[in-house]
Amino acid sequence: MPAPSWLTGWFLIRRELPRYRRLILGLLSFLLPIAAWCFVSYVPSVWHPDVKLTLAATSDRMNAVFTAGNRLSRDFFPSYQKAIRDDNADTLTARAAGSAPGSKRANRLLLRQIAPVAVKNGWLSRDKEQDDNAIYRIWNDLASGAKVAATPSLTEENLAIVRANWSILAAASPVFDAAKLPDQPLLKLIPQGVPSNPVYLPAPDEVIAAARNDFTAPAIGDAPTMAGRYRHSLQIIFLGFFWSCIVGVPLGILCGVYDFFSKLLEPFVDFFRYMPAPTFSTLLVAVLSANDAPKIALVFIGTVFQMVLVVSKTTRLMDPALLEAAQTLGTKPRQMITHVVLPGILPNLYNDLRILLGWAWTWLVIAELVGVKSGLTGFIDTQGTFRNFERVFPIIILIGVTGFVTDQFLAWLHGIFFPWAGTSDRFSRAVANAVAWPVRTMVAGVRRISAPSDL
Repeated sequence: MPAPSWLTGWFLIRRELPRYRRLILGLLSFLLPIAAWCFVSYVPSVWHPDVKLTLAATSDRMNAVFTAGNRLSRDFFPSYQKAIRDDNADTLTARAAGSAPGSKRANRLLLRQIAPVAVKNGWLSRDKEQDDNAIYRIWNDLASGAKVAATPSLTEENLAIVRANWSILAAASPVFDAAKLPDQPLLKLIPQGVPSNPVYLPAPDEVIAAARNDFTAPAIGDAPTMAGRYRHSLQIIFLGFFWSCIVGVPLGILCGVYDFFSKLLEPFVDFFRYMPAPTFSTLLVAVLSANDAPKIALVFIGTVFQMVLVVSKTTRLMDPALLEAAQTLGTKPRQMITHVVLPGILPNLYNDLRILLGWAWTWLVIAELVGVKSGLTGFIDTQGTFRNFERVFPIIILIGVTGFVTDQFLAWLHGIFFPWAGTSDRFSRAVANAVAWPVRTMVAGVRRISAPSDL
């Protein structure tokens, strides 16, 4: 039985696939990595070597302090829970002996242990995590059953602890009063958690939530907003690339046209391009100070030498028959470049610059660490130091999306700017014709006016 038609014809040697199949494969190239990320993150039995804390506690038996949101190894998590249970056992033993040491301040801090659960369940906003009056009411509601935790839920063991603690709190005062908090130590809630990827691979929902918070957060003090950081990074990239074009394109054309400039400049350029641009960062800061100038200069150094060589090669690939024809007609050297070479290489030069702009994006992270950290990279560096990788991923994705969208937009413009190059689609040719129509109409009108009348 022959295979269905939609299963055949995918692997064509040196032939282009139909447009709808190219579209399907293009979408899959993005969807498959996202699907793999979701599969690893949300299927519990696949990997999840860590536990992400939804409820944390502090124990003197441990040398570390954990808070909700921290990740622990799956093997260590039971030991952490056991340490808290042992603390509670000691508290109960001391109470029975009538010698339980405690303090109002310690109990006040312990009450806030429920705050992350309250925030996740929507009972408390993040800016109210230390609102003791609200937290006190939540303990009352949980003990009475007026509130039931759903995301995350509380174990029966912790609900029993909530009720036991509230019986002591209610006997002291039914409403929060710091002066009336009991000195008798309360029991600690047992740590809870959910299976989790390691800290360096947060789940997609964590990344989306962090991105929403960071990109909607208002400016605090002198710290820029995320939109301000984004604009700053774009400025660094495009200014550095602009100066690279100003220097690199003319030199590349000269090297491609005149052997004199090729032999004079290309050996040094070819040598210099192997020097890592970051090695000049200290020198750039010393010469240009620690503001944006050394960052722009680093992007310039990272792209200009490759640009000279790429543009010179593109220039040499131009059809020599055009040059010979121009020389036969008596074209001067200056006219040869402006009227023959530049128009002849322009479509390919445009593609070269588009590809080199993508190369410039690879220097952004290094450039923004030169001198004073700034822009998106400054945020990445700060959050990475504190291991807040769910806040790092959105910035990495933003940089990739910006570069990709810019490249695709410029590729589309190529068909509009250079419809004769044979790479434009039907829509691009229509736009090019629409833009060119007023010019053609104006030229035709001028010709009619200036033409002699037929008498």
